[in-house]
Amino acid sequence: MTKEECYYLGRITKPFGVRGQVVMFLDVDAPEEYAELDSVLVEQKGSLIPYFIKDLNLNGNKAIVEFEDLTAEESTALVGRELYLPLALLPELTGNKFYYHEVKGFRMIDETYGDIGQLKEILDYPAQALFQIMNGETEILIPVIDQVIVKVDRESKTIYIKAPAGLIDLYMNGPEN
Repeated sequence: MTKEECYYLGRITKPFGVRGQVVMFLDVDAPEEYAELDSVLVEQKGSLIPYFIKDLNLNGNKAIVEFEDLTAEESTALVGRELYLPLALLPELTGNKFYYHEVKGFRMIDETYGDIGQLKEILDYPAQALFQIMNGETEILIPVIDQVIVKVDRESKTIYIKAPAGLIDLYMNGPEN
């Protein structure tokens, strides 16, 4: 299985106790959905290796995990490694909620300007995620926030938005002099 077929789940952050347990940080919005995990894919030297979970105790976004058939030393060697799961295991989202990878290539329709281009990708910056929309050679960046997203139509692969006043003008017409 390749990284392209998976999504980032989190990372093993540190060892825990003397039985070979480790602490996993789950970089997800709803960690409770992962309370019954039976395995994870751990990145090692560019490959994703499956590890089966013997015991998992979830506390918020952190979980204390014991892997099957690993010694304490082998578990400790996994500290710092990234964790992945197959895309097929993602919970299905509905309405205006979406996964960033799911909407790549969607048409972007603004209430005022109509079709403003195709979503190239979502740039996930620490301060704010941004829709990166390509209108020919022109790049348009619009914040990914609930107030902007009017409707996500998965069937027609279209996202309807209401961009902040004047924002699209900056990209399409350039700044006023």
